[in-house]
Amino acid sequence: MNTDENLKGEKTVTEAVIGAAFDVANALGCGFLEKVYENALAVELRRRRHTVDQQKEIQVWYKGEVVGFYMADLVVDDTVVVELKAVGALDRMHRAQCLNYLRATRKETGLVINFGRPRLEVQRVLAAAPT
Repeated sequence: MNTDENLKGEKTVTEAVIGAAFDVANALGCGFLEKVYENALAVELRRRRHTVDQQKEIQVWYKGEVVGFYMADLVVDDTVVVELKAVGALDRMHRAQCLNYLRATRKETGLVINFGRPRLEVQRVLAAAPT
């Protein structure tokens, strides 16, 4: 369960990630492969004193057993999952992918960031509250 303090922390981290992503997009423009943006964003966030895990392995569990693995592009400050794209347009599947990462990690907040267009696209994804 999230407390107000946790929500403030996640908001601060997402704002930092978005600001860093704009700096990367302004410096590099569009047209590079996703990995270039991942590395650049990780450098920028680390320079801003955030902890960044790149290609973090996420286990997917089903009835007490691991049934698969995903690799999250970035996990920032162990709170926000960041899925990066370099595509012509974001679609529902990109949000669904990020939401699945949130469910698997039990984290509340994710960002889908697309560097594939001249203007940076950012979508915030929030995990549904457990029922």
